[in-house]
Amino acid sequence: MERKTKITIAKTAVVLGAIPLLLWAYEYGPNPGYCGVPNENGTCTAVGCHTGTTNDPANKGSVAINFPNGMTYTPGVAQQLSVTISDPASTQTAWGFQLTPRVASSTTTVAGTMTPLDQNTLLMCSASNLFIFETACMTGADTGSPGGPCAVHQSAPACPATLGGQNLSLQYIEHSEYGYLHTMGAGSGTYKFTWTPPACSVGNITFYVAGNAGVSGPPNQNGDHIYATSYTVAPVSTTASPTITSAESASGFGGFSSVAPGSYIEIYGSNLAPNTDSRTWQTCDFNGNNAPTSLDGTSVTIGGQSAFVSYISPGQVNAQVPSNVGSGSQQISVTTASGSADSTINVNSLEPGLLAPSSFLLNGKQYVVAQHANGDFVLPAGALSGYTTTPASPGETVTIYGVGFGPAVNSTNQTIPAGQIASGTSSLVNQVQMQVGTQTVTPSYQGLAPSLVGAYQFNLVVPSGLSGDQLLTFTQSGTKGTQTLYLSVAQ
Repeated sequence: MERKTKITIAKTAVVLGAIPLLLWAYEYGPNPGYCGVPNENGTCTAVGCHTGTTNDPANKGSVAINFPNGMTYTPGVAQQLSVTISDPASTQTAWGFQLTPRVASSTTTVAGTMTPLDQNTLLMCSASNLFIFETACMTGADTGSPGGPCAVHQSAPACPATLGGQNLSLQYIEHSEYGYLHTMGAGSGTYKFTWTPPACSVGNITFYVAGNAGVSGPPNQNGDHIYATSYTVAPVSTTASPTITSAESASGFGGFSSVAPGSYIEIYGSNLAPNTDSRTWQTCDFNGNNAPTSLDGTSVTIGGQSAFVSYISPGQVNAQVPSNVGSGSQQISVTTASGSADSTINVNSLEPGLLAPSSFLLNGKQYVVAQHANGDFVLPAGALSGYTTTPASPGETVTIYGVGFGPAVNSTNQTIPAGQIASGTSSLVNQVQMQVGTQTVTPSYQGLAPSLVGAYQFNLVVPSGLSGDQLLTFTQSGTKGTQTLYLSVAQ
């Protein structure tokens, strides 16, 4: 094993506690790009930093990755992986490796993040053009300092975005000097670390790994046995067909038996998603401002139109109802790779509800979720554990959220369709009045909530002359809302 100079963020647990420190050091792992990724540096034997031939048939060892969940992954759900380098030759007693996961359809794209579990491994970050970056590293051309920022070794789960003017788009994990010294012995050496897949499914992911079965004694480039291989994992799937048992509007906004175009539906059943874990849509699921119509292969249609899927789990799927669904009984379909399940739900032109989850049911009263300008909740003081809560003051503007209030138009009077992140201000077509206690108030703003999808925002100026918990109701197009809610007010 050949020594190479690198920048290292060292774990100085013995001397300085757990404080990371930037320093120059000798470290036994290879530089970026030596684990067999196509169009990178091959392995250490390919470029001569070790002599011999990778996977030489005369050598009887191997490098292997253990995947505890089999050859599958669930987006965003971490796994603890292990790499074992083995060799039966009595001369091979020192062990090292380098590994990187890449999107199978784009080998220049790293798939997820890796986190060391102990001092035996280090995360390494690198620019995409390994040759130019390593040349800069050796000459110091990019920083004017010896060595330059060739790589960053750190214990954090993610790489910095840039270093020394370079975009660090690649990630590798490899043995550390500590790991090299503490895994010595005949037969094999094993390293463990955590891999967290991308939050969104990226299809198949290929792991490239190279292992070094080294000779005993001081590190050198001769006599080591180099092994390399790759593994491909796929998004987890299920073979069971989905079923639907019930559906309702968003439970945190009233949980009604009917929905409206642009509102949210909750669908319950079994095998509704391929993953054993749940997940909500992420930024990477969006196409610009457009929400996804499928998450990990689960899609929903309502009245034959594609809905916008915001949450999936085997037992529940949430989706935003498309804009142009007709009124009356409409078919719901949930489709996965294993089949489809159908049910029906009633659709009304309006089915309004204000945000009032069960966590805001306090001392027998269901409070609406209202927020002060600083984001604190409007509730009796100390009413909600872990949060700062205070009543609203007369004349103060508080913010309340809802769904199912029908179409909204932008500044040019264009209707804003479902499935888009709201930007700027808008106005409800069917205006709302709110009643706080005995007083009627027209919200100073009533339209889609900027930066959200399908949520309405109401800016309510609290009327004067009120104190204590006040009954809060609303009326839209002459119809009074059915929720019984409270707003806390103090003089």
